[in-house]
Amino acid sequence: MSGSTSTTRMKRSEALSLWHRVTLETVIAQGPDLSTRQLAILMSVYLESTSHTVKSLSEKLNVTKAVITRALDTLSKHGFVARAPDPSDRRSVIVTRTSGGILFLQRFADIIQSEIQLDAVSRVAA
Repeated sequence: MSGSTSTTRMKRSEALSLWHRVTLETVIAQGPDLSTRQLAILMSVYLESTSHTVKSLSEKLNVTKAVITRALDTLSKHGFVARAPDPSDRRSVIVTRTSGGILFLQRFADIIQSEIQLDAVSRVAA
């Protein structure tokens, strides 16, 4: 197929196995064991270029602002995000990135890449 990109779709069991290995590695690795919600918030802050507030994150994840605040408390405790009052609306809180969060997500991405490579090698060997 000239000029087209070939992609191989994983079976559901392979996708679940991959995610299982990734989550297992993150639990075993040194560092905090974040919940799925905390990871979703952290990745939203780092992967989406828009400005993030407690309100915007609560709308995005379809949860209350209190739920976001509790998750941000944990993420802030680990140094993964910072919060500051919005200069244009002092009632609003802006969530910002930190070097600790960047490092955590780089390591997380490395784990994912490693598990994908292992999966690819095992597929070829099979």
